Amino acid sequence: MQIVSCPGCGAEVRFRSHAAVMAVCEYCNTRVLKDAESVRDLGKISAVLEDYSPIQIGSSGRLDERGFTVVGRIQLRYTDGLWNEWYLLFDDGATGWLGDASGQYMVTQQATAPGPLPPFKALTPNGQQLIGGISYTVSDVREAQCVGAQGELPFPVETGWTTHVADLRHTDKFLTLDYGDGEEPQLYTGRAGKLADFHFQLLREEDAILRSAGRYRGKLAALNCPSCGTAISYLPGMTATLVCQSCRSQIDAASPEAKVLGAGVQWESVGQTVPLGAEGHLSGDALRIIGVMRRSDGEDNWTEYLMYSARDGFSWLVETDDGWFRAAVLDKWPEPDASDHKAMRFGNLSFKHQYTYSAAVIFAAGAFNWRVKAGDSTTVSEYKHGSASLAMERTAEEVTWSLSVPLSDDQVRMAFKLPGGTRRKPGTLNVANDYRDTAKKCMWLMLGLNAVPLLFSFSSALVYTALGALAIYLPAIFLDSNDPS
Repeated sequence: MQIVSCPGCGAEVRFRSHAAVMAVCEYCNTRVLKDAESVRDLGKISAVLEDYSPIQIGSSGRLDERGFTVVGRIQLRYTDGLWNEWYLLFDDGATGWLGDASGQYMVTQQATAPGPLPPFKALTPNGQQLIGGISYTVSDVREAQCVGAQGELPFPVETGWTTHVADLRHTDKFLTLDYGDGEEPQLYTGRAGKLADFHFQLLREEDAILRSAGRYRGKLAALNCPSCGTAISYLPGMTATLVCQSCRSQIDAASPEAKVLGAGVQWESVGQTVPLGAEGHLSGDALRIIGVMRRSDGEDNWTEYLMYSARDGFSWLVETDDGWFRAAVLDKWPEPDASDHKAMRFGNLSFKHQYTYSAAVIFAAGAFNWRVKAGDSTTVSEYKHGSASLAMERTAEEVTWSLSVPLSDDQVRMAFKLPGGTRRKPGTLNVANDYRDTAKKCMWLMLGLNAVPLLFSFSSALVYTALGALAIYLPAIFLDSNDPS
């Protein structure tokens, strides 16, 4: 370890990695450049935005039984959000990176390219690239800018520094092509997994987060909409965009000051079976509904509820005409089934292709971990095995896979303490027809009671029966149309 004095404030700056050439002073944010004989002041860099990641400088973990320690961080922003790249020092002196984005984690190390690597412009999401004898799927391709840095880094960076990166996947194998130095990319290989898969220690404690940020990670805070003033509940640092439930304005929550990005779609008639902000338990997880999104394929509509768990991060509750489903983004990707070119294999199961369609956002409200707005469209391919389904969603920049399993209506109602009754059908605006259903039953009962009069005096009895039916049914239509539930 090398300890130098910060040229800006004189505080100690530590270099634990021999590969690190720059460190950010934790007291004054001065970029300290280390060369053979001295240190230089490169000017200040923006502090990282408090994003409530459990990782911190000094956290340790393991990759394939090799221990590592977190010694630095770059925070990068792209079109729809931001993520962290943590700089790692392995116990054997090697270095690597930990990608940290919305509860998804990837540990990689620089590797020697086994042959020519594709140019950045040749990469598209869901494209295939053969690297080292393995066929990888391109998962995302994007331009990103540095918005802050912390600790030790292997190269100088500054606020606004721009890079181009592409990520590729094969099951849990993860590969990054970094085009930050030009046309020839640097190759990084490793694997993706959950936080527990990397056996982390010395993660941030809730009390430490409270002292540094003034609130606990994962606990709701309120922000007043800059457009209309409505209070919006959100997870500071864990949600990138908000959509005001009153005026539908889209708000950037991943910057030091909340900014209105644009007005959303007004849709006063939309109701949700599970209200925004509802709390509940599913499979032992304590969950909160933080965002509600309505999507459509042009024929059918469905509702997706973004759920947050302090233990496991983000997942989805999906409401369709066919029932309820719980969905989670996959760390380990499925691969093509060798015995069926129209199927994907996940674990030991073969999922057969069912549909491919475009899904567009037609309504959103609440908080989301990426920038969402009405009109956003993705291409969805669904694969089924029994009652479970895999879904691949593709945009111009990214591909994700998720696994959905069905839930019963009773499970959802018990989980979120919802009243009983007819489940809303997401495909329609006014979907609860409880009063009309009751009115129909009353009309059948009235018809049964008047069966004998109708036989002996059909004309006169029919008039009174019809008037009675209208007197029952017309108020029911009005009540259903104005039912706020």
